[in-house]
Amino acid sequence: MALTSKAPTVLRTWGKHLILDAAGCSPKMIGNPVVVSSFARSLVKRIDMVPYGDPQVVMFGTGNKKGYTLIQLIETSNIAAHFVEENNSMYLDVFSCKDFDPQVVKDTVSEYFDAKRFRTKVMLRQAPLFHETVPSGGACTIGAVDSPNLA
Repeated sequence: MALTSKAPTVLRTWGKHLILDAAGCSPKMIGNPVVVSSFARSLVKRIDMVPYGDPQVVMFGTGNKKGYTLIQLIETSNIAAHFVEENNSMYLDVFSCKDFDPQVVKDTVSEYFDAKRFRTKVMLRQAPLFHETVPSGGACTIGAVDSPNLA
C-alpha cells in the first residue's frame, strides 16, 4: 500500500486572545493607578504593539469587586484588565490581530505586580465562515489552549 502525503492544514485566524488571571499580587502595586498606567505603556512596547491613545485607568466597583480597571486601545485591538483589591488579584485580556508572545505578557505582569500564581488561556479567534456549521447556542471555538504553566 502506497503512502500519500497531504499538505498540513494552515489555520488562519483573526487574532490571538490571551486571558490571564493572576493571584498574590502586591496590594501596593495593583492599588496604584500610576503603576497600572505604566504597566500598560510598558506592555504595549514589549509585545510590539502601537497604542491608540493613553491608557484609561479608573476605580470601579464596590465591596469585593472594587479595584482599578485598565483599558488600553491598540491599533490591532485592545488590552483590558481589572485589579481586585480585596484579594490582590488581576484579570487581564490581551486581544490582537497581530501576533504576540504570551510569555512576555506574563513576565511583564510578574515584574510590575509581583504575582505569585497564574492561570492562562490562549485562544485563536475567528468568526465562523459561511460554510461552517455553528453548534447550538452559536458558540464556535477555533482553538483554545489552557496554559497554566507558562514558564
